[in-house]
Amino acid sequence: MARSNRSKKQCVLVIDDEAAVLETIKDVLECYGFTVYTAFSGKEGIAVFRDNQHDIDMVLLDFLLPDMSGEWIFENLRCLDPDVRVVLLTGCEESVADRMLKRGLRGYLHKPFDLPELVQTVRDAINFPVLASPVSQSLA
Repeated sequence: MARSNRSKKQCVLVIDDEAAVLETIKDVLECYGFTVYTAFSGKEGIAVFRDNQHDIDMVLLDFLLPDMSGEWIFENLRCLDPDVRVVLLTGCEESVADRMLKRGLRGYLHKPFDLPELVQTVRDAINFPVLASPVSQSLA
């Protein structure tokens, strides 16, 4: 479950195998006051989430990772926390994200995206009410 004490910094987990993308996202979000965990693989991302899920408010997840698909990672995160807030980072077709939106994905950003859009999407995902059932639309 996501943290309920909002007086602390909001926390984001970013899972992406591209070091430059990961560092850019981390630097930008930290400039806006977020705490940021990072992971270079699906396996590492799931472990970081499992170990810190009570601190993590939302996850930015790359869809294409070398060790597993974003869809598989998303389902594993949902097993750990059914209310996990995940935004997909993708260059794939919208049909992939649409399929995941029906299962609770909070939104998606097409790569390349602009940084103000990233920050607003993170804020929207964190502030989006927790739903008992999956949402069927994007935050965008």
